[in-house]
Amino acid sequence: MDIEKVNSMDFGEFVDVFGNVIERCPLIAAAVWSQRPFSDLEDLEKHFFAFIDALPQSGQEGILRCHPDLAGREMQRGKLSAESQREQRGAGLTSLDADERLRLAELNAQYRARFGFPFVLAARLSDRAAVPRELARRLHCPPAQELRTALGEVKKIGHLRLADLLGADQARA
Repeated sequence: MDIEKVNSMDFGEFVDVFGNVIERCPLIAAAVWSQRPFSDLEDLEKHFFAFIDALPQSGQEGILRCHPDLAGREMQRGKLSAESQREQRGAGLTSLDADERLRLAELNAQYRARFGFPFVLAARLSDRAAVPRELARRLHCPPAQELRTALGEVKKIGHLRLADLLGADQARA
């Protein structure tokens, strides 16, 4: 899809297509639509990320809470968004053995208890061995730093999803 097609979309179509660029946050796509026309993918991405950056901390944490736990209950129950399913499968998280799932569930619970939102990681840029290591490492980060890190991961995910939708090179990820 080219940027002219994006710019010609009506509100409903734009939200349908871009509503999950930021996981389960179609409101962001709705707000970004009004910023048309976009000059290119980078410009479109800039508007998504500016919306996130302009939110108060509670809103940013709300965006993080829209993300599922990696290899968590939603995956086990088949309740992930199509994008999350594809990303977690690509990282090998859908083929964990029972011990690996249990370890990840324990780490996810510790992380959520410490920070109040789920662990967010651009799974497509990781693999099944790296995910629990990174989760364990980030458990020890100061909360303000971890909020910034998690939002950075949301932006990586958003970048990859936008690149997929527009058929763009993902080298910047």
